[in-house]
Amino acid sequence: MPDGQSLGAYLRNRRTKLDPASYGVSAGRRRTQGLRREEVAQQANISATWYTWLEQGRGGNPSPDVLDRIAGALRLTAVEREHLFLLGLGRPPQVRYRGGDAITPRLQRLIDALTFSPAILRTATWDVVAWNRAASAVLTDYGALAPHQRNVLRLLFCDPRIRAAQANWEAVARFVVAAFRIDAARAGADAEIGPLVEELSRASPEFAAMWRDNDVDIHDAGVKRLRHPKAGWIAVEYSSFSVDGRPDLRLVVYNPASEEDQKRIEALVAGEAAPQAGTAAQRA
Repeated sequence: MPDGQSLGAYLRNRRTKLDPASYGVSAGRRRTQGLRREEVAQQANISATWYTWLEQGRGGNPSPDVLDRIAGALRLTAVEREHLFLLGLGRPPQVRYRGGDAITPRLQRLIDALTFSPAILRTATWDVVAWNRAASAVLTDYGALAPHQRNVLRLLFCDPRIRAAQANWEAVARFVVAAFRIDAARAGADAEIGPLVEELSRASPEFAAMWRDNDVDIHDAGVKRLRHPKAGWIAVEYSSFSVDGRPDLRLVVYNPASEEDQKRIEALVAGEAAPQAGTAAQRA
């Protein structure tokens, strides 16, 4: 539920921590730190009287647009903006897609630590933006691809090698299209996927038909079987995790499904051709 008093206290706290000089305002002689109320109101393009009422806890429920303008005026971070909406409206703000932000070294070190578990970081539009050595050895050599080619749907529908590696391509493709649709919607990336959908619809009648079906699904956990050109059939259990503070990113980890699969992945990561056992192929 909206909380006018808590909202007012939060606005006052954020305002007093601002540096007037960074706004091109002379600090001069000020009785309090930070910006004045009227200066924040001017930055947000709202009435100074109404902003004062909001800080006093008697301004009513502001609209999302007003809260957005206040968040911009106060230069709030994504987390601070979310908190502002929770106080002012009782719900988080509409998701904003942040595709293109760089992957932090911390996230890269995290997936690199998974020595024998292929791991990738993908965006809501299913672009692979980071991967570990095991992913290159087992899934595909993303480093050998141009950045725009590192898209799961482009690879699945347009790369014959990736298609041939699937145990049941059609089932996998339908699932990926359905999960892609809901991921993009959740991240507020509907506009961003338009060109990709048009491109794939022209390149693949199968994609066009699956997209028209309007199915949705979630990519959270399951078992995936791949036919590797050196190691034969490999089964992995995958789990998908959201990245805190990055609604556009998902971490996907593929763990070997058995000891035999573990040995095959270890051999691939070591750069050796793994032996193909009949039992592994029979599981496909």
